[in-house]
Amino acid sequence: MAAVIALVVGLVVVAGLVVWMYVSRRRNERLQGKYGPEYRRLAESASPREAAKEIHRREKRIEMLHIRALEEGERERFRADWERLQIRFVDDPAGAVTEADRLVGTMMTTRGYPVTEFEQRAADISVDHPQVVEHYRAAHEIALRHEQRRASTEDLRQALVHYRALFSELLEERVAHAEV
Repeated sequence: MAAVIALVVGLVVVAGLVVWMYVSRRRNERLQGKYGPEYRRLAESASPREAAKEIHRREKRIEMLHIRALEEGERERFRADWERLQIRFVDDPAGAVTEADRLVGTMMTTRGYPVTEFEQRAADISVDHPQVVEHYRAAHEIALRHEQRRASTEDLRQALVHYRALFSELLEERVAHAEV
């Protein structure tokens, strides 16, 4: 009788482990599918479990914010500002990159993202824009190198391309719940 109980308990434990592994794997696949490179970056620096916890924390933070779509007039103003800074790049690449960073920050603030230090801004953006947050990080890294006078004109051009990817997504995206 004791052997049968031990066998049943053992089977229950094994079944529980199998279910836990399956659920964990499915959660990781879901996060990988939704957050792509951002999830991989987090999982590489910690573990898949810690990456999932961090994403959950970010999602909860964003739920507390009042992120909104841009109004058409705001969208047109930002689009015109971007066109001017692209033209400026020809004569002043460094100034254009500085302006692109400022413009993206202003757009984020207008949409409802809080003004915080860079890593928090990137984390906040990663919830709604996981496919372009790497562009934001790459542009920021080039801007920092530029401040240290270690960025070439080609680097600055690449920074502008990266800023453009985030800018375009923030400009065109409409928040579903804001357009009821």
